[in-house]
Amino acid sequence: MLNFTELYAMQKSLDEKIEKQHGLENKKLIQERILALYVEIGELANETRCFKFWSTKPASDREKILEEYVDGLHFILSLGLTFSYEVEQLSEQQQRNDVSLTSLFNTLYETLAKFDKEKTKSNYINLFENFLIIGQKLTFSNEEIIGAYIEKNKVNIVRQRTGY
Repeated sequence: MLNFTELYAMQKSLDEKIEKQHGLENKKLIQERILALYVEIGELANETRCFKFWSTKPASDREKILEEYVDGLHFILSLGLTFSYEVEQLSEQQQRNDVSLTSLFNTLYETLAKFDKEKTKSNYINLFENFLIIGQKLTFSNEEIIGAYIEKNKVNIVRQRTGY
């Protein structure tokens, strides 16, 4: 079971750096974060190529897909912080072997749209759980997700220092 306490703390620090650097301390940036999450989910789906029935090109390598996955995780954590919906742990979801990755992405988009309409804690948890189900389907271990998140967080901090 993933424990997110440390990741929320890291995300909070990164968000504060970004907001301070760009003079956004008093802005919630809710719609920006939601749109960014939509985009990151799309980038993740694009790297998996799960929906590209017309193409024979294989999915990107595992590391690239994991990097895109944790990009989405950054924005999910950031949304949780925005609404004080930090969840320490989420229950392990049943692996859905009978459901395609494409269907899981469509469900994730639906749960994000639902959260956008009603920003309740239960909708946030549902969004987060559906995101984690995709990670399971992609066979990412908790250790891989945490390690990749920590590494990408370091990259994001450097990017802010260098005017990304």
